[in-house]
Amino acid sequence: MKLSAKARYAVRILLDLAIHDANAPIRTADISERTGVSARFIEQILKPLKKEALVQSTRGASGGYVLSEKPQDISLARVIRAIEGGLSLTHCCENPESCLRSETCRSHRAWQRVTWVMEAEFEGISIKDLQDDRILDPRTAASASKSAQSGNPTR
Repeated sequence: MKLSAKARYAVRILLDLAIHDANAPIRTADISERTGVSARFIEQILKPLKKEALVQSTRGASGGYVLSEKPQDISLARVIRAIEGGLSLTHCCENPESCLRSETCRSHRAWQRVTWVMEAEFEGISIKDLQDDRILDPRTAASASKSAQSGNPTR
């Protein structure tokens, strides 16, 4: 699965709102300047995020956008679903009835398993985790864990 630019930018925009939260709405132009996403594209991205109640908007001279919830309550899975409509690796994982072979297809179970794992990972990462830079590289986290268990510190 390859995330669309729209989904990646949605995460970037929500992260910007979390980082620059001053209990006042943040203008699209300010988000654009900091994220490198055009103001026009930001407006397109914010529509489905607003529809899913991830952001709120205020109109007027001092208007803009704020997060609707605390950053720790917004998972990447929710953001991606708001933008992409789902998280399934294949169409048959999302809608098994659409595939005539889903009940007998041996590879369907593999795609479903990977979808579940991917979905769980996205559910387990919040905007707050990104804000606090708490995302570990699983390759280094695994080696650090093994070293800690064996009593050998890593560099």
